[in-house]
Amino acid sequence: MAELATVLRVLGDPARLRVVELLSRAPRRAGELADDVGLPPATMSKHLKVLLDAGIVADERRSEDARVRVFTLRRESVVAVRAWLDQIQA
Repeated sequence: MAELATVLRVLGDPARLRVVELLSRAPRRAGELADDVGLPPATMSKHLKVLLDAGIVADERRSEDARVRVFTLRRESVVAVRAWLDQIQA
């Protein structure tokens, strides 16, 4: 339940929820996410740290340019939410 509570708390922020929606379609760089969500890069960085700490997203550095971080959705992070919703619905 603690994992579920953390995920729900983190996804309670509209900007972070939008980031998860965008990453469910394709990996993106932080700058792209900031532009798409309409936030300054520093604010997006803070949201991405929260999502990383909660295990909802992952990041990787590309071998061609280690300065560039690409963020992906960790689909397994939402399994607890899906299971809880299925249980509630049943």
